[in-house]
Amino acid sequence: MAKYLITAGLAPIEAVWTRMAGAGLLLLAVLAVVRPQALRIPRSRLPFFGLYAVMAVAGVQSLYFLAITRLPVGVALLLEFMAPVMVVAWVRVVRKIRLARAAYVGAVVAVVGLGIVVEAWHGLRLDALGLLLGLVAGACCAGYFLMNDAFGDDVDPLGLIAWGMTGAAVVLIPFARPWNIPWDAFTTSATPSEAGLALPVLAAYLWMVLIATVTAYILGVNAVRRLSAAVGATVATLEVIGGALVAWALLGETLGVFQIIGGLIVLSGALLAQTATAAPDPSPATTVGEPEAVQV
Repeated sequence: MAKYLITAGLAPIEAVWTRMAGAGLLLLAVLAVVRPQALRIPRSRLPFFGLYAVMAVAGVQSLYFLAITRLPVGVALLLEFMAPVMVVAWVRVVRKIRLARAAYVGAVVAVVGLGIVVEAWHGLRLDALGLLLGLVAGACCAGYFLMNDAFGDDVDPLGLIAWGMTGAAVVLIPFARPWNIPWDAFTTSATPSEAGLALPVLAAYLWMVLIATVTAYILGVNAVRRLSAAVGATVATLEVIGGALVAWALLGETLGVFQIIGGLIVLSGALLAQTATAAPDPSPATTVGEPEAVQV
C-alpha cells in the first residue's frame, strides 16, 4: 500500500509519517469514546511508553529507511529481520532463561531463509554506516517484541499501541516535515507498476492505516504475549512472505525461484520456533519448549 503513496509523490518517510499519525489519531479517538480507561498511563510507566514510541515504533521505521539509502534493500531488510536472533540472545543472556533448542534453530533458519528471499548477495557493498543503521533497526525491532512481552496488567495493550503510534508521529515530525507533504496526492489514483492494479491513493492509505497498522499491531502485540518474544519474533518473519504474495497479486511483482525456496525455509524456521511454546503452569525450573515447559 505504501508503494501507491510513493508513486503518487510522497517520499518514503512521508508515507511512514502519515501511517503512524493516522493510526495513532484513529486509535486515540476510538478509545476515548469506547474505552477511555485504556488511555490512562500510570506515572511509573511513562518512561516505558516513551521508549516504546521512540524505539519500538519510530526507530524501526525511520532507521530502516535511512539504511536503504546506503545499502541494497535486500541487505537492509535482512539486517532488520535479524531481530529473532537478537531476541533469542537477549532472553538467554540477559534474562538468563533457557529456551528450547527449537527457538534457537528456528530463529537462525528463518533469517537464512529471509536472506535467500531478498537475494542479499546481489549488489552487496560494504558501507559501515549503512550496516550500523540496519543493525540498529534490527535491535529496535527486537526491542518491539521484547517490550510487548514485558509489560504487566497495569498497561492496556490498546493504549500502548495508540500512544506509541502517536508518539512516533511526533518524534518523526522533524524528518517527515508534514507541512511539505503533497496532500493533494490523496485525491488521485496510482499504479505502482505496469502490471499492477490501479487504486485510489486514499483507499490504499486507509488500507495501510486500518489493516496494515492498527489491525496488524493489535494482533501482533497479543500474539507476542501468547507466544513469547522469541517465538513471536521468528513467526513474524512470515511478514516478508505475505508481502511478496500481496505484491504479486496487486503490483504484478513476480516471485523467482530464490523467493520460493527462501520462503519455504522461512516458513520452516517459523514453524520450528512455534514448537518452542508448550503447556502452561509447569514447574518453574523446567526448560522452555521441552516436556512440561512454560512460556517465556
